[in-house]
Amino acid sequence: MGAGTGGEPDDWPRTEAEAAAVQERLRERADLVGPGPGPDQVRTVAGVDVAYADGGELVAAAVVLDAATLTVVDESVHVGRTRFPYVPGLLAFRELPSVVAALRGLSRHPRPDVVVCDGYGLAHPRRAGLAVHLGVLTGIPCFGVAKTPFLFDFEEPGPQRGAWAPLTMDGEQVGRALRTQDGVKPVFVSVGSGIGLDNAAALTLRLAPAYRQPETTRRADHLARRRLAERSG
Repeated sequence: MGAGTGGEPDDWPRTEAEAAAVQERLRERADLVGPGPGPDQVRTVAGVDVAYADGGELVAAAVVLDAATLTVVDESVHVGRTRFPYVPGLLAFRELPSVVAALRGLSRHPRPDVVVCDGYGLAHPRRAGLAVHLGVLTGIPCFGVAKTPFLFDFEEPGPQRGAWAPLTMDGEQVGRALRTQDGVKPVFVSVGSGIGLDNAAALTLRLAPAYRQPETTRRADHLARRRLAERSG
């Protein structure tokens, strides 16, 4: 599969209909059966995030943390340009080529045990958010931790760290609203592929010892924004 000028494959979707069809196929390929690695089995975990500049340019960052110490052991950035329009529910098609390129740029081997993205997995109208895309295309267990609610229903979880409430769409549970710190807004956890919801939620808490967001997202966000500022400066 050859690469296009924007970093995406030559057959990358160009229209909403093409993108929706790809999501349907990816959802069918997602591994939603196995529980995947538990928090105590994860040695390294990657976080990915994207920062946007004017004119369609973006910087995707991938940061790998030691799961025990939460120290950075590897990082990579990729500067790309999105050619897919902003459409709610199809955000993955703007970001995915650059995010995958950033993951491929990591120098550490073996590959990370889990990838955490700033976005959704099953908590998506077609059950195929960014975490589903990443999990299927990379073969690495992946789940999403989002900051804001999307098109699902939920009740506020209890105020203490670790409290959670189910996210539902059309009567189906698609994730959890999870309180990572006492008295702060919850985050929204949904699986992508290769890991179960119990393990994804437990790992999210392990990755968020002091802040609302997991350290994977915080470090990837800082790296992407720093590199974008360097390019702008």
